[in-house]
Formats: sequence, C-alpha cells, structure tokens
Amino acid sequence: MHLPDGLARIALSAFNRLFPFGEQPDYEPTPDHSLAAEAARLGKPVLEHAYDRLIENGGATMFYLPLNNYAHGDLEDVRAMMTSPHALFGLSDGGAHCNFICDGTFPTTALAHWTKGRTRGPRLPVEFIVHQQTQRPARHVGWFDRGVIAPGYLADLNVIDLDRLSLRSPRSVADLPAGGTRLLQDALGYDFTFKRGIASFEGGEHTGALPGRLVRGGQPQA
Repeated sequence: MHLPDGLARIALSAFNRLFPFGEQPDYEPTPDHSLAAEAARLGKPVLEHAYDRLIENGGATMFYLPLNNYAHGDLEDVRAMMTSPHALFGLSDGGAHCNFICDGTFPTTALAHWTKGRTRGPRLPVEFIVHQQTQRPARHVGWFDRGVIAPGYLADLNVIDLDRLSLRSPRSVADLPAGGTRLLQDALGYDFTFKRGIASFEGGEHTGALPGRLVRGGQPQA
C-alpha cells in the first residue's frame, strides 16, 4: 500500500514501535511487547496481526505509539526533563488532538508510574511528584492561595489510595458537539476530591457539587 510521509507513515508502518494497550496500560514497554514482536512469535504477517488485534474486544483495542521522547526505548529522557529545575509539569494539547492523546491522565500517570509502578529505571519520590503538581506550578503562575495544606490556603485536596492508584485502557467516547469523539481513561484510587473544602468527587464519582470558579490573574495568600 502507498504510505504518506511523516507521522502518518510512522503510525501506519512502524510496527516495532506500536504496542497494544492492555487493561492496565504500560507506558514504558519493552520491544518484545510490540506488534512486530508479537507477529514474529506467532509466525504471522505483521499487518495481518495488527488487524486481528484491532478487532479484539469488539474493536475497542487501541495501540500505544510513543514518539520522540521514547527514542532510546525507555522513559529516561522524560525522567531527565521531569527532574530538571527548569521544567514544570503540565500538558495542554488534549483539545487539539482529543482522538490522539489523553492528556488528562498525566497527573495520575505521574504518581502511579513514577513513584511505584516503574520497573525499567529509577523511580521518583512521592513528595517530589506531589510538589511538582501542586505548590510549584501554583507559585509559578502567581496563585499563592493554594498548593499546600496550611491555614490561609484553599482546601483543594485529593485523598488518594496510592496502592490502588492506576489507569484503565483508553476508550473512545462520542460526547462532543455534533457527535465528536474523544479519548477518556478511567482512574482508580481516588477516594475523594475536595475543592474549597467541598467534596466534588467521591470514589471517582461526581457528587454534583460545583465549588470551582473562574480565576483571573494572580491570587494572594489569604
């Protein structure tokens, strides 16, 4: 078949860099888990095997394609960026590519993978990951009323069962205007989420409370 150039060519032909997602995604897979390796073990043409995998689970199976940050076959480059004093945690590309990536799971991955799940290199301390996702970015943008648990700060809290904290495989949901689709991932291990001291989520389910508000500019500490 004729293949386009660029990213589309990689996505359609780099079977040694495509990894089927399991029920619990592995974001740092080894080459022997790629589509190409699976097909070789089964003695099947790789394209045939790819189609067979895609129609599993009623057509809900998805493939993981790590790109530039996975050039060396692991996430060591990502760890170097995460631990740099010049880097801030955060992603904001989900709106532009909501059928391609699922950025909303980054906070969960940061805790679940880097503090307890990683097996292919050094892990990171829980307190480091929490700080990088709370006080540090809040202070960077001038929000001095949140980011720590102390008198005078907003009571914005997550109560997390770290042993249970994990993600499920991505799924496609058609809930955007005009029937548009996006990727969602369910997370386990969040017991409560409090905003301004009000429980907005309990056991991963929305309570119906909407205590958030629009924030404009810097926020001084109360």
